[in-house]
Amino acid sequence: MNKKFSRYLGVFCLLFSSYSSAQWVEVTGEAVILESEETARVNALEDAVYQAMKHAGGEIASLSSLKPYLSEPRQQYRFSGNEVRNITILEQKKAGGKMYITSRIDIYPSAKSCHKTQYKKGILLGSFSITEPQQAAMGSVYKIGKDFASILGKQIQKRSQSFIVTGTTTVPFSATDASAMTMLAEDHDAQYLIGGEITDLTATLDEKLIKKDQVNRQFAVNLEIMDGKTGEIIYQNNYREIGLWPFSRSSHVDTQSARFWVSPYGQSIQRISQNMMLDIESALSCRASLPEVINIHDNIAQMNVGRVHGVRQGDKLKLWHSAGFIDQKGIPRNRMVETNISLTVDRVYEKSSELIVNQPQLAASIQPGDLLTKQTRP
Repeated sequence: MNKKFSRYLGVFCLLFSSYSSAQWVEVTGEAVILESEETARVNALEDAVYQAMKHAGGEIASLSSLKPYLSEPRQQYRFSGNEVRNITILEQKKAGGKMYITSRIDIYPSAKSCHKTQYKKGILLGSFSITEPQQAAMGSVYKIGKDFASILGKQIQKRSQSFIVTGTTTVPFSATDASAMTMLAEDHDAQYLIGGEITDLTATLDEKLIKKDQVNRQFAVNLEIMDGKTGEIIYQNNYREIGLWPFSRSSHVDTQSARFWVSPYGQSIQRISQNMMLDIESALSCRASLPEVINIHDNIAQMNVGRVHGVRQGDKLKLWHSAGFIDQKGIPRNRMVETNISLTVDRVYEKSSELIVNQPQLAASIQPGDLLTKQTRP
């Protein structure tokens, strides 16, 4: 294998085979050596599996269930009940401060994977506040929460199979103001709202007897996902990484610069953003995407999802009347009532689509705000 070719993240060896529904891919994953070679090995192996699943059309959401097993230092891994059936380590090497793992990975991609049967769901991304702003004093990284949200947004846009970012906002998310959250989601055509807090930016000095002392810095963050239809928090998780801080204590570090993001500390933060994206896929990819009717005229309806969401001409959808209400405590309760109305996609635009009502006599009962679900093709 060409050595230079294998060093590029996401580039595959041109060895690919298909037999029945199975596929195998030989791919090289890479990871920066930060904490230890053992950790870098696991990260590089995860990267190889991610690349293989993405290339073969597998469900990347299932990668989260494999992670605990990949931490075992083995040459071969076998799985059942997963699209990934076998992983064989072909080569492991270190070069330029990175770990490279070349593996042969056997995958049985399912035709009924959630990302293949659902439209991409919209996400409104909020900034990540800093719980203790004084911890950002070293390096003056007071804007790191905003820049971390930008990195997470890029992860979702480029690598997610089930979600797209429909907008960003600096408006703080609040689970105690559900009606405001639902309006915010509606304004951005978002099914979910994602935000959180950075809870730890502290640094510790690793004293060396011979080598120069090094500073290690924490990055801990909480993730919260809210349902844009109800304003309820439906998923929470905590993440933590530690990375070498290579900058002077008195320097002002630009957290938008390439210099920051290619540093060991920036790499550890990017690792968190990737894990977040995979956990979001695992937790929410199989939830139904819920496009809305935004206009109806005669026998033509318009919905708020389009080409970027995966809509194709000829898609069949089922209509549900939205019958939500606000309970006595002021909490919105989402409710959908099934109808006998079906629609067919006629024209597809970037972020919206026009649909023909298949039962013209029932078109008068359709109203803006009604919900749609995609019907699986036979």
